[in-house]
Amino acid sequence: MSEEICCGLKVGQKVPDFEMDTFEPSKGDFGKFSLKKAKKAGKWTILFFYPADFTFV
Repeated sequence: MSEEICCGLKVGQKVPDFEMDTFEPSKGDFGKFSLKKAKKAGKWTILFFYPADFTFV
Protein backbone atom coordinates (compact mmCIF):
# COMPACT_ATOMS: atom_id res chain seq x y z
CA MET A 1 0.00 0.00 0.00
CA SER A 2 1.45 3.39 -0.87
CA GLU A 3 2.25 5.88 1.86
CA GLU A 4 0.13 8.49 0.09
CA ILE A 5 -3.01 6.38 0.54
CA CYS A 6 -2.41 4.94 3.99
CA CYS A 7 -1.00 7.83 5.95
CA GLY A 8 -2.86 10.99 4.98
CA LEU A 9 -1.20 14.33 5.62
CA LYS A 10 1.88 14.91 7.69
CA VAL A 11 2.70 17.91 9.86
CA GLY A 12 3.66 20.83 7.64
CA GLN A 13 1.86 19.60 4.53
CA LYS A 14 -0.89 21.72 3.01
CA VAL A 15 -4.44 20.41 2.96
CA PRO A 16 -5.75 20.06 -0.60
CA ASP A 17 -8.82 22.11 -1.46
CA PHE A 18 -12.06 20.24 -0.86
CA GLU A 19 -15.79 20.78 -0.56
CA MET A 20 -18.11 18.80 1.68
CA ASP A 21 -21.74 18.65 2.69
CA THR A 22 -22.48 19.89 6.21
CA PHE A 23 -25.38 20.01 8.63
CA GLU A 24 -25.91 23.06 10.82
CA PRO A 25 -28.00 22.01 13.85
CA SER A 26 -28.75 25.59 14.92
CA LYS A 27 -30.36 26.25 11.52
CA GLY A 28 -31.71 22.73 11.06
CA ASP A 29 -30.47 22.77 7.47
CA PHE A 30 -27.78 21.33 5.22
CA GLY A 31 -25.09 23.32 3.45
CA LYS A 32 -21.63 23.07 1.94
CA PHE A 33 -18.17 23.94 3.21
CA SER A 34 -15.40 24.81 0.76
CA LEU A 35 -11.83 25.13 2.02
CA LYS A 36 -10.97 27.20 -1.03
CA LYS A 37 -13.75 29.73 -0.24
CA ALA A 38 -12.78 29.86 3.45
CA LYS A 39 -9.16 30.59 2.52
CA LYS A 40 -10.22 33.27 0.03
CA ALA A 41 -12.38 34.93 2.71
CA GLY A 42 -9.37 34.92 5.07
CA LYS A 43 -11.14 32.72 7.62
CA TRP A 44 -9.25 30.59 10.08
CA THR A 45 -10.18 26.93 9.76
CA ILE A 46 -9.67 23.99 12.07
CA LEU A 47 -10.20 20.59 10.48
CA PHE A 48 -11.51 18.14 13.03
CA PHE A 49 -13.28 14.94 12.03
CA TYR A 50 -15.31 13.16 14.64
CA PRO A 51 -18.07 10.62 13.98
CA ALA A 52 -20.59 12.16 16.38
CA ASP A 53 -23.21 10.15 18.23
CA PHE A 54 -25.96 11.13 15.82
CA THR A 55 -23.99 11.11 12.57
CA PHE A 56 -26.19 10.34 9.60
CA VAL A 57 -25.43 6.85 8.34
